[in-house]
Parts: sequence; C-alpha cells; structure tokens
Amino acid sequence: MTAFSELKDLGPLQIWPGLIARALTGAEATLAQIELEPDIDVPEHSHVNEQIGILTGGSLTFRIGDESRDLRPGGAWIIPAHVPHSVTAGPNGATLIELFVPARDDWADREVLEPRPPAGLR
Repeated sequence: MTAFSELKDLGPLQIWPGLIARALTGAEATLAQIELEPDIDVPEHSHVNEQIGILTGGSLTFRIGDESRDLRPGGAWIIPAHVPHSVTAGPNGATLIELFVPARDDWADREVLEPRPPAGLR
C-alpha cells in the first residue's frame, strides 16, 4: 500500500444525480473533489460530518442553515455537523474541494462510474 494517489485514478462516485465525487478517505476524514453538472439542485440534507469546502471552478448558490450565498471560485464554507444545507450549481456547473470529518463511511455503497479525467485535468 502506498501513501500516494492521483486524482485521475480515483473512481468517480455518483453521490447525487448530477454530482460526482473523487474521494480520499483516511481513518478520520474524507477529502473529496466534487463536480456538479450545470443547474443541478442538491436537496436540503444534513449529516454527522462537519463539512469544509472551497469552490475552485464555476459557481454555486449555497444555503447553510438560514444563510444563503452566491459563490464564485475562491468562496469557502464551513458547515457544522447536523446543520441542514442545500446547493444549486450555476449555469456552467461547479468544481470544489471538500473535507468531511468524520470520514464519509456512508459513501461506501455509492455507484462507481466509468473513469474519466476530473475537472481541471481535462
């Protein structure tokens, strides 16, 4: 086993319709590169994981609790555990990096899609 990986070698996981993730999961945390298709709505949900992210491409409208914000690349967020949140991708979609603590054990059953180069490496 090696301590190193390549983003292009991580199988894309279908998390929600229109949202895929490439995830590195350690004993305590999951770090994921996430791609959202244009205009995709991720419905309100919450989970046990604290979620910290940075938008690296495209745009998002993010609602966390009672607060909503339109984000562009460089926008960042912190979502405490159990806080309801939802997101809508902009007209060109969105690419982001997110950290989840504890690790996203609930992603283990997600469908692994056909490999394709991740956004930013195409």
